[in-house]
Amino acid sequence: MSGHCAKTRRIASGHRATTDAAAAVLELGGNAVDAAIAAAATACVAEPLLCSLGGGALAIVRVPGRAPVALDAFTQTPRQRHAGELDFYPIIGHFGTDTQEFHVGLGSMATPGVPAGLAALSERFGRLPLDEALAPAISAARDGVELNAMQHHTLEILQPIVRANPACSRLFGLDRPDGPLPVIGTRLSNPELADFLEDFGQQGPDCFYRGEPARKLAEACVHHGGHLHLGDLAAYRVRWRRPLRWRYRDATLWSAPPPAFGGMMLALALGRLAQLHPTPKRSGREAACSAMIQALDWTDRVRQDLETPDASSSARSLRAAFRDLRARHALVQAGTTHISVEDENGLGVAITLSNGEASGYVIPGTGILMNNMLGEEDINRAGFHAWPCNRRLASMMAPTLIRRGQAHWLLGSGGSNRIRSALTQVIARLIDGGSALSDAIEAARLHVEGGLLSCERPTGDRTLPDPDWWRQRHPEACLWPRRSLYFGGVHAISHDDAAADPRREGRARILAASS
Repeated sequence: MSGHCAKTRRIASGHRATTDAAAAVLELGGNAVDAAIAAAATACVAEPLLCSLGGGALAIVRVPGRAPVALDAFTQTPRQRHAGELDFYPIIGHFGTDTQEFHVGLGSMATPGVPAGLAALSERFGRLPLDEALAPAISAARDGVELNAMQHHTLEILQPIVRANPACSRLFGLDRPDGPLPVIGTRLSNPELADFLEDFGQQGPDCFYRGEPARKLAEACVHHGGHLHLGDLAAYRVRWRRPLRWRYRDATLWSAPPPAFGGMMLALALGRLAQLHPTPKRSGREAACSAMIQALDWTDRVRQDLETPDASSSARSLRAAFRDLRARHALVQAGTTHISVEDENGLGVAITLSNGEASGYVIPGTGILMNNMLGEEDINRAGFHAWPCNRRLASMMAPTLIRRGQAHWLLGSGGSNRIRSALTQVIARLIDGGSALSDAIEAARLHVEGGLLSCERPTGDRTLPDPDWWRQRHPEACLWPRRSLYFGGVHAISHDDAAADPRREGRARILAASS
């Protein structure tokens, strides 16, 4: 999808309803921030296992004529641990070619940041009142959104969460926990969430953090094995931060700063790629692919704090900063979704949201499915529930702004630990190869983790070597038979274009400037 008018409004997200909500608010006279709020709230209806008001968010805001700013509305660890028996248990998610263990239950929940984050965006940059920005999400929650193939696949992957209890099952259209999953095309509504969003639009975030939802959540945790108390919710605050900034080739990039890990991982990967592949325009796709594999492997080894050859003085300083960050903040690698929006005045937002995989607990009367951020293995390397108290959790999410001459891009990705590799490859194709935005996103992807190389089958893909090269050079590689949501979901806009990832059934729209 492309557009060439200098004055357009551009949207890319992981779902048609999410993108339509942003478009509706732009047509009502809202700006890009209002549209991003509408899209984020609607994503909680349309993409409920990927994001929720019960989760966390990170954003980069591009402000014309000013330096970009970063919003940290990610989740916070509880201020104390529950002393009794915890509601905390493992489930297995089946990706088809791979499986992954998650832990869920009341004991897996951290303090959410999304309500506070949306309110903070509205207050600082919004043009419309918060209730008007939320109107499309309220309609979507009340009227329902058709279940698409990607969201149905997510339900299949995370069935143990969907079937955790009657309240959670009802949220996903099941009559009972052991009932059949809804079929593609089923319209799923969440009227209780619609009611809550109406209250939120009128009263602001206090209706969540200090109101009846907070009381019910804290009461459930105290009596049934969770860590959160009223004080955790009342004390939550968003943080406005200076984005991490670095250079790649002749482009300048800004991304989520510490305590988030994602921006730092992206900077490390691109820095290593630039060293390994200094002249991309003069080499073939085999050399480019080899350099990418090495860069992703090197970055993964840094992530795991394994011995690696130093790439440069700047890489050494980033590695030192990363090690210090790991010592102070627990890392979450969770399911996510992303939204990018820009209006005709150049105000732009890249916002990534996550609910982990969801805890299975729905706050009564709100339709809000809570996160399971404390159920991630990487948080608990010293054993479960050893996380530091009252500390912002770190995330691999990396909403990013790129500027190259007069051109710019806003992008981000879902995909847990695959976020860094998805964004590294899309950015390299944009900057090194001059690819069109949709081509950069749709091209086959690699991922390296724990020494295992995975790749979407390269047959017919002009950006990767042919299958014979793979058989000769990397016979151990796991070649996935088709494009998969496992490899992330990059949704991006540029100064004149918008593209969403087909792996996530994403949708992009370009609107003419308002008159």
